[in-house]
Amino acid sequence: MAAARRALVVRGGWDGHMPVETTDLFIPFLRDNGFDVQVSESTAVYADDAVMADLDLIVQIVTMSTIADEEFAGLQKAVLGGAGLAGWHGGIADAFRNTADYLHMIGGQFAHHAGKHPSERTGEQSDNYIPYTVHITEAGHEHPITQGIEDFDLVTEQYWVLSDEYNDVLATTTQEARDFDAWNRPVTAPAIWTRQWGEGRVFVSAPGHRLEVVESQPLRTIIERGLLWAAR
Repeated sequence: MAAARRALVVRGGWDGHMPVETTDLFIPFLRDNGFDVQVSESTAVYADDAVMADLDLIVQIVTMSTIADEEFAGLQKAVLGGAGLAGWHGGIADAFRNTADYLHMIGGQFAHHAGKHPSERTGEQSDNYIPYTVHITEAGHEHPITQGIEDFDLVTEQYWVLSDEYNDVLATTTQEARDFDAWNRPVTAPAIWTRQWGEGRVFVSAPGHRLEVVESQPLRTIIERGLLWAAR
């Protein structure tokens, strides 16, 4: 029997993104697909050479926070060496804002999420839950992560992502310009993308604010496929 592949789940940061609950949803899936899964509640694990050696997949959900130089060095070494790196929403695309090399590796950084009309806001997370469509790109229709999946609608945070052209964008979303917004024309940003970094693969889903979002279809299927695609 072939040895199990090794996956490391690193979770933490802002509790509003439900890092424990959302990662717990996918851990059984990884085990069912032949991974030996280790869970860490701290990025300190990235500096542990014994843990990081020969990993096949790193699933990271750590919103905001900071990462020590030696921790990032361990994470980057693993990805450059072939470990996959995957995550969703702020756990990967709004992490470690002060570490430029991390942002470079991920290829997209959360900048904003549009909110409801000011008169409808109550000071809760739901102020930023708006209806929007995730559009599968031409490349996305051919990619194994999103093949066979059509455009779909969500009511949740819609990430405005700062990104670059090195990403392979599988899906996009467009922020409309409303009369109370600061911008004056629609802006399209990546919603789901991949990125080759050294020998490693990076997978990012911008949708994924809370458990009910990552549980919903087809997003759950996209994330599951993304985890398997990213793995060594």
